[in-house]
Amino acid sequence: MTHRIVDWAQVDTVLLDMDGTLLDLHFDNRFWNEHLPRCYAQARGLDEQAARAELMPVFEHHAGQLNWYCTDFWSRTTALDIMALKQDLRDLIQPLPGALAFLDAVTAAGRPAWIVTNAHPDVVALKMECTGLASRFAGIVTSHDIGHAKEHPDFWTGLAERIDFQRERALFVDDSPAVVAAARTYGIGQVVAIARPDTRAAVREHVHRPVVDGVADIRPD
Repeated sequence: MTHRIVDWAQVDTVLLDMDGTLLDLHFDNRFWNEHLPRCYAQARGLDEQAARAELMPVFEHHAGQLNWYCTDFWSRTTALDIMALKQDLRDLIQPLPGALAFLDAVTAAGRPAWIVTNAHPDVVALKMECTGLASRFAGIVTSHDIGHAKEHPDFWTGLAERIDFQRERALFVDDSPAVVAAARTYGIGQVVAIARPDTRAAVREHVHRPVVDGVADIRPD
């Protein structure tokens, strides 16, 4: 089945999102939906409902922009140490089912794999520390290195200046519909969407096809 989803004979470079593609998005969802609002409420002397009412418009305003992914921005905005709060939940930082076997298979197939993420470098460092995955990659590029989120067209031109790859012979995998659309618009040869980024949440809907539950479904033979 996997060869019908990805034509590995046409793949020279593998570009992989981190959160929701390789790592369980449950950590991030738990942090933003529960832990941060609770800590914000405690710091402000608010109930959680009032804290959410203050935070949600800010979340919505910055969604999909570089600030949304910037821990420094959120530390300034909330007057909380965001990285310290993320450490509270570090035990939830786990690879998604099949992710390690997928990476092993990509390595065995001789394709260089890159993490291409919107996550702040401090968050990347924490997650690599918790999972030990860094050695499996040719490198890691964050949107903060480039100055634009992956949703923005300029991210992709910036990525091409940092990684020597042919877009038409690259595979890109991500769970975000907006990022998947941006990668397709840029002209990445094969783009795959992930439908189960969070092991404890509902399936994510995608207009884009192909869509798979996880990277285990596209592992090279």
